[in-house]
Amino acid sequence: MNAHAATARAERTQPVHIGDHLREWRQRRHLSQLDLAGDAEISARHLSFVETGRAAPSREMVLKLAERLEVPLRERNVLLVAAGFAPAFPQRSLDDPALKSARQAIDLVLKAHEPNPALAYDRRWNLVTANRMVAPLLDGIPPHRLGQPINIMRLAFHPEGLALRTVNLAEWSAHLLERLHRQCEATADPELLKLYQELKAYRMPARSGPISADNVAIPFKLRLGNEVLSFISTTMVFGTPVDITLQELALETFFPADDLTAERMRQVAAKLL
Repeated sequence: MNAHAATARAERTQPVHIGDHLREWRQRRHLSQLDLAGDAEISARHLSFVETGRAAPSREMVLKLAERLEVPLRERNVLLVAAGFAPAFPQRSLDDPALKSARQAIDLVLKAHEPNPALAYDRRWNLVTANRMVAPLLDGIPPHRLGQPINIMRLAFHPEGLALRTVNLAEWSAHLLERLHRQCEATADPELLKLYQELKAYRMPARSGPISADNVAIPFKLRLGNEVLSFISTTMVFGTPVDITLQELALETFFPADDLTAERMRQVAAKLL
């Protein structure tokens, strides 16, 4: 499904039957009724009846189908409500006592990653928290671009953000757009779809050529003063969440891609003591 088709479907305002929801998710995952029925251990005939509204699924069946379709927890609640059941998955604030251990884990990862930058963001790429090494990299960005919530994607693409300081903007922006596109395909979130179209509208430089065979990953090259810092990044998520907030949270950790960057980040950290 392309982004335009996904946007059209996501922006429907009329409620749809549980069968419509299931059919859309099945088609989004490129599964036939026979494939999904086999995975969920039900008959293709019964699944067809559910999709057309001739049969009503049980709560257990809705959850089983949603799991097989890898539907995000937020949308699983939508499926349950469409089928006439109460939502099953809570969405708590990170300050909620129930998420205390998760918040401590996040803070531990961010702190332990110093002197290198690391941050946490939500499903729509809004900054949730960051370690103290992120702020120095944002020095010089106009305050109105850093208003809450800070959207990481918009900051990366906007000329007043990091775009003009990103040395390999063509490669890095293409990488970010591809990640966002995959996320749109996976979640069908209408706000993410709008963000994707917004970012695609920016005029980015074309890639100068294929990525060098010497690279092991696409680096993020950022000009800081008269030098260029180079990072590679990893993304971490919670492995078995049953809370929407935790499932939608990701941690991005940046590692020096060369000796210069490693040394400069140690120097920056020393000045922050």
